Amino acid sequence: MSTPIRDDDRPASGTDGIVLEVPGAVRAALVPVATCVAVLALLTAYTTTGAAGEPPARITVTDARLFRPTNTEATAAFFTLRNSGGTDDILLSVDSPVLGPAMLTRTVVRDGAGRMTPAGPVAVPAHRIVTMDPAGLDVMIQRPPRLPLGERVPFVLRFRDSGVIRVEAVVVRPGA
Repeated sequence: MSTPIRDDDRPASGTDGIVLEVPGAVRAALVPVATCVAVLALLTAYTTTGAAGEPPARITVTDARLFRPTNTEATAAFFTLRNSGGTDDILLSVDSPVLGPAMLTRTVVRDGAGRMTPAGPVAVPAHRIVTMDPAGLDVMIQRPPRLPLGERVPFVLRFRDSGVIRVEAVVVRPGA
């Protein structure tokens, strides 16, 4: 048995008795939409504050050269390290499969005299270039063999974040 609808039971609307049942659909869509808006706001805040981090270090090694040994005691190798990434990295060690262990050293001038000292790990800042040269940072090779000019000698550079980078240094005259 159906109950007749009286005029005072009808909802007040400007559609002459047409009632749209939307509240259930709106309620069903509200949760996913609100969740998406909240996640988008949180991700925006996360990246805006820098908490999302920077792109990793990206190291390239160029201008690899090795001074032709003038004696049997030691010689030096030089590299240019470019970090085009967004985070700092550290050069931990250098060696050569052909020449053996090497040591990162730095020339320090005190009282007018230059002295070579161990450099330890070398920072390679983000978006910067570290250039090794005879008056500063270099890689010392002890007891090198005789090497002809132009020969290519393999080196292995180990970085904290970038891992192992293999390069070949060209044998050049000292000072070149």
